[in-house]
Amino acid sequence: MKVLVVGNGGREHALAWKLSQSPLVKELYCAKGNAGIWSIAKKVDISPTDIKALADFAYKEGIDFTVVGPEAPLVEGITDEFEKRGLKIFGPSKEASQLEGSKAFAKKFMEKYEVPTAQYQVFEDFDKAVRFVKDVGAPIVVKADGLAAGKGAVVCFSEEQAIQTLENFMKKGALGGAGKRVVIEEFLEGEEASYIVMVNGDKYVPLPTSQDHKRLLDGDKGPNTGGMGAYSPTPVITPEVEERIRREVIERTLAGLKEEGIYFRGFLYAGLMITAEGPKVLEFNVRLGDPEAQPILMRVRGDFLQSLLDFYEGKDIKLEEDERWSLDVVIASRGYPQNPEKGKVIEGLEEAQKLEDVIIFHAGTTLKDGKVVTNGGRVLNVCAYGRTLKEAKDRAYEAVSKIHFEGMQFRKDIGDKAFKYLDSKFSSRKS
Repeated sequence: MKVLVVGNGGREHALAWKLSQSPLVKELYCAKGNAGIWSIAKKVDISPTDIKALADFAYKEGIDFTVVGPEAPLVEGITDEFEKRGLKIFGPSKEASQLEGSKAFAKKFMEKYEVPTAQYQVFEDFDKAVRFVKDVGAPIVVKADGLAAGKGAVVCFSEEQAIQTLENFMKKGALGGAGKRVVIEEFLEGEEASYIVMVNGDKYVPLPTSQDHKRLLDGDKGPNTGGMGAYSPTPVITPEVEERIRREVIERTLAGLKEEGIYFRGFLYAGLMITAEGPKVLEFNVRLGDPEAQPILMRVRGDFLQSLLDFYEGKDIKLEEDERWSLDVVIASRGYPQNPEKGKVIEGLEEAQKLEDVIIFHAGTTLKDGKVVTNGGRVLNVCAYGRTLKEAKDRAYEAVSKIHFEGMQFRKDIGDKAFKYLDSKFSSRKS
């Protein structure tokens, strides 16, 4: 089979790595990819958002199956364009992708179908939004309605911060058109977790659970980012909590989509806050999370491409999970998330990759004069397996210590949120 992965980052490297293990793959392509992906897949020099050119390529090249990594092509309708030409592609339609493409659409949808989420209001008028903030007070959450690469949600701990954020989004256009309309919602207390499922209409199959670390700095301080690390599984999602997530979030969402006449086939990501009242949805994404995809796909056993193909065709499938823990530390460029530096030579990759049970997925990298250099905000995902979470963490950070580029930054506390849920008796098995 000829298989195409669409996207440039760490999630796409993890997808390409996992799909390349299938004996079904004759040729693997990636548009555009990065320095890590190009070692296992042929580079297709087309932007992930140049939908027509990608469809032309896939049709002409005879691509048998396409898997989409990032949200932007999905929101812009890549699935519709491919299916119009009879090409098989795993990812939801433009209509279904509104669940991620518009925060306002998602909130109204959740309200209508009683999917638990924070109380909210939608605003297109700056002055009305400011008045609402003053009436409600802080802490409060301000979210850009459109796609903002993980930078469109700001937890504001003062009214002044909320008003400044509104001004940045709505008046100064800090996020372009994405911030012209905003969602303002109540601040939820609890523990965040990610729950991702494969969906085909009424059917869904859960992937291993995970927990992301969105803030830039240790101790969940600093600005929101696309994610600075993740691990799988997460003990935050107990069997009881998972039952509620499936019943109250996933199944109500799928029933609501059916009621709306929207067919969903692809990955559905529920970003959750596990509150004292139960799980509540912070956001929906219509693709695998990044950096959650990396530790998740490390723990999916067997031929993932065969599973995807069978599921695409409507067959019942069961995914086997590796019993080990997996953990991902993101190494980012200086200046991330606002203005990341580029073009810095990365050293120590070969030495780090030699370590046992360590896998390095590239994100913002490219090749220059035969050397791997930085080419984005999040540069590398340094991942490791372990029989315990601590073992996975220690291995990952040992690998991080061997890598260097000018201005690199990373969190030192990935996975620490889980330790309070684990005792010595429980820590060696998945939750």
